[in-house]
Amino acid sequence: MNPEPTNPRTANRHETGGPSAILPVIGERDLPPGRHQFHKERLMNRIHDDRRAVAPRNPFLRKAVLLPTALAGALAVGVLVLTPGGTPDAGDRATGPALTTTIGTADAHGAPRLLDRISLAAAGAEAPRPHADQYVYIETRSASTHVKTVGDVSTLVGVPLHTRQSWRSPDGRRGWLIEPGTTGPEGITLEGTDEKGNVPEPHLGAPSHDYLAALPTDPDALLRKIYEETEGQGNGKEQQAFTTIGDLLTESWPSPELTAALYRAAAKIPGVVTVDGATDAVGRKGVAIARLDETSGQRTEWIFDDKTLTFLGERTVQVVGSGGEEGLIKPGTVVFTHAIMTRAFVDDIKVTPSGTAS
Repeated sequence: MNPEPTNPRTANRHETGGPSAILPVIGERDLPPGRHQFHKERLMNRIHDDRRAVAPRNPFLRKAVLLPTALAGALAVGVLVLTPGGTPDAGDRATGPALTTTIGTADAHGAPRLLDRISLAAAGAEAPRPHADQYVYIETRSASTHVKTVGDVSTLVGVPLHTRQSWRSPDGRRGWLIEPGTTGPEGITLEGTDEKGNVPEPHLGAPSHDYLAALPTDPDALLRKIYEETEGQGNGKEQQAFTTIGDLLTESWPSPELTAALYRAAAKIPGVVTVDGATDAVGRKGVAIARLDETSGQRTEWIFDDKTLTFLGERTVQVVGSGGEEGLIKPGTVVFTHAIMTRAFVDDIKVTPSGTAS
């Protein structure tokens, strides 16, 4: 699913601050493997690779959704609050058991130019950095649609729009997560060791803020590293690279330099297109950079404000054929939608940029 000195800023204009076993009597399958990975929290960095493998993603990983919050006051020197703007369209917010949308038109030739403009906008942002004892706070809103099968009956169901809050230390060793339906009201710790008793090391599939700071900002070197470290994962080399970059953009807070490099690296991936219209999880409309997964028929779209080129979030839409059990996921179904609301550096877990306890 990367970010950062010590002065408050308005970032990027809109920013501030294996398949499951079937039980003997009743078999129940939740999210399809590819999308369930989206929800796999890099909980204590236990799951180390293949974020699109057959095993579902940690349910504590990802995404959440609602309306943009106003810029909150900085909690302390060095805290940066990010609140994406944009005008929500109430009619396009993620609601209902099955999310649907109008499929935008893809342009196979416009991606390099748009990504160049987006990378220039990203590179121009300020670069705040957290203190070692602070936390990267990310608040997102998301919803999803999947097929659920009980016995012999399959139905299309949705995970409703909800808010997810995470706190991670720069080194990635300390953290907290609150997400309705995934954790209790008080949340859960993201600290811990792996099955061998070792503290997991950050990597591309589960990066820490410090790890991101050490990644190359040369687009060719960066893309080469992504290809090498994700080899054998997902539905092909290029699709997995696009997915990995999207996860880095949405699940962390990269520095402006790295963010710009990620966009330039994406421009080098074959099959990347522009989409003339897309709506994020809270109804904010924009343009999109996208890529079609030819195996699943689903297109992942990174959504940007069409005026400021601020990154608003991403969504995955079924655009070719039908997916899921019994082909219940029809073209136009939003399989997953995610909106970034706030990113900031705060002084403690369960503390928001406004200084209030969550």
